[in-house]
Amino acid sequence: MGYMKKINFQEALAGILDRDPRYAEAAYHFLREALDFTIKLLEKPVEGPGRHVSGQELLEGIRQYALKEFGPMALRVLNEWGIRKTEDFGEMVFNMVGAGILGKTDEDRKEDFAGGFDFDSAFAKPFRPARAPHPQPARAAHPR
Repeated sequence: MGYMKKINFQEALAGILDRDPRYAEAAYHFLREALDFTIKLLEKPVEGPGRHVSGQELLEGIRQYALKEFGPMALRVLNEWGIRKTEDFGEMVFNMVGAGILGKTDEDRKEDFAGGFDFDSAFAKPFRPARAPHPQPARAAHPR
């Protein structure tokens, strides 16, 4: 996935939201930022074919960016935007491709986003308290 030039993001996004109201507008802004984050994370070149990001690379970038931006709230925020599984990111990416916001190669497929990671494991588990070891019985204090 990579950016295409000379498209007004806001106008293109309005068209996407009209055609497919499943995901919140803010989700597309997040996805665009997550792609930038992923390109930097992977140290991709600024221009050219080397800048291409695969679906799996983008999912990993999205996971890290959501945790960085939202921490323990990531799962709730994504759910409120209509995103519940990695396939939802694929739907959004291909909406953006269709609107001319993102470019794709012949190898890029919506299926690349299938079964990427489990949302609970990715966004909820890191913030659950670890199980405490069994409490030791309290020792009686010996008066001196």
